[in-house]
Amino acid sequence: MSIAFLFPGQGSQFVGMGKALYDASPSAREVYTEAEQVLGWDVAALCFKGPESKLNQTAFTQPALLTASIASWRALGSPILEASYVAGHSLGEFTALVAAGAFSFADAVQLVHQRGRFMQEAVPKGKGAMAAIIGLKRGDVESICKIASEVSEIVSPANYNNAIQIVISGEINAVKRAMALATKKGAKRAIQLAVSVPSHSPLMKEACLRLSTELEKLEGEDLQKPLINNLGAKEIRTWKEAKDGLVDQLSSPLLWEETITLILQKGIEQFVEVGPGRILSGLLKRIDRCAKVMNVEDPAGLEKALSFLNSGSSS
Repeated sequence: MSIAFLFPGQGSQFVGMGKALYDASPSAREVYTEAEQVLGWDVAALCFKGPESKLNQTAFTQPALLTASIASWRALGSPILEASYVAGHSLGEFTALVAAGAFSFADAVQLVHQRGRFMQEAVPKGKGAMAAIIGLKRGDVESICKIASEVSEIVSPANYNNAIQIVISGEINAVKRAMALATKKGAKRAIQLAVSVPSHSPLMKEACLRLSTELEKLEGEDLQKPLINNLGAKEIRTWKEAKDGLVDQLSSPLLWEETITLILQKGIEQFVEVGPGRILSGLLKRIDRCAKVMNVEDPAGLEKALSFLNSGSSS
């Protein structure tokens, strides 16, 4: 059976994430120990106990979420040979590349900690925002963003998650104007997200340059299994392609709907979301109701996935 492994991004984090799997799996515990050794602070304590205000700061969210996701992956036995494709939503693309053997977990967790700091420093605290617009088509959201943007304040689409869920990103006043316009246009909901930076917007250009400098210091490897990337929803097999995509996605909208559509077109029969939460599973079902998906974030999910991987069939 053909399988795609999916890895979540920011927004999936919550206080307590990964704790049950940490308690149940020695392989998972080792990942948290390695993260602490690399970063010099207790990643497990932040994941399990918070505080939430710190966990939601992007410089801490990113390494914490990557660690929790790789802990789930290692608990599975790192089944890259079983994969047909891997994909990750935003930050999750770094996790997917670790899973695919492009670079080490140690390098990745240090890099995403820096990435989060670069992003936070690119836009002063309180100046940027993101919001989810639900119930409007792509063209309507794009038009609203143009209307809401002014010369000194911009907002633009950031994540094309599915046909009727689009995340926008930019300067906070422009985001709020766009939310009001979306509501007036007939959006079912316009929800400001609990994030501290406006990801995937032109405001991240400076962060892109700094991230590129850090990536150039790494000696990555070509992928053991192909990645369908966020930037262009394209199949990626080389380290150079992967590296370029990691930089450019930071200031460009994520094409998640197109990413999943391409994977489906390639005949994937089973998806496995690896890491905290079930956000990607929910998005998948809105793209294709018939898609089969399971989640690995706790012992019950791990047991089900291992049974599936060992038997070659799902229940």
